[in-house]
Amino acid sequence: MKKPLIGIIMGSSSDSRIMHGAAEILDEFGVPHEDQIISAHRTPTRLEEYAKHAEKNGFKVIIAGAGGAAHLPGMIASHTVLPVIGVPILVYNDKQQKKSAFGGLDSLLSISEMPSGSPVVTVGVNKAINAGIYALKILANESSNIRKMLKSHKEKQHKSVLKESQDLKRNGSEKVCQEKIQVSTLKSMFFSFKCCISLSICF
Repeated sequence: MKKPLIGIIMGSSSDSRIMHGAAEILDEFGVPHEDQIISAHRTPTRLEEYAKHAEKNGFKVIIAGAGGAAHLPGMIASHTVLPVIGVPILVYNDKQQKKSAFGGLDSLLSISEMPSGSPVVTVGVNKAINAGIYALKILANESSNIRKMLKSHKEKQHKSVLKESQDLKRNGSEKVCQEKIQVSTLKSMFFSFKCCISLSICF
């Protein structure tokens, strides 16, 4: 097994529904990563331990996801010189009705408004995939192979948009929209299935 280059951390297991996006893009590029749960409030002593662990094991970047008060990215950054990418996560105050008091703005501001001298790169709310891509761009400074793969990834995006435009022109927006919903539903079901398997293995 290759040594992990990226550390992915989150405040609770429920955050994995968002943070798996970063893991998936890293897996797509063949970049090994280590995923852990580190709570800034419930396991504060682990912050320094994890930072030392990341540096000792040669991690290049830490991706930290958190919601609400979202202190995890900033607190882990205070314990290390490694670059930290923060992912603001939308937290539901009423999980049954899926209502949020601030729509993720609370965590976005908490992570992005770090004091001068203590920077944390911040992506958009729930945009863990962008955090993964940004981490890859950092690695690309030392890896020509990752740089080539990133260029190829951009070319695929370009071709994908052209294809979607042709499909829309040919089939109309209603049919394309229905297909998108079906694909999204299947992806959601697949991820839920993977989470159930992971939790069964863990516990």
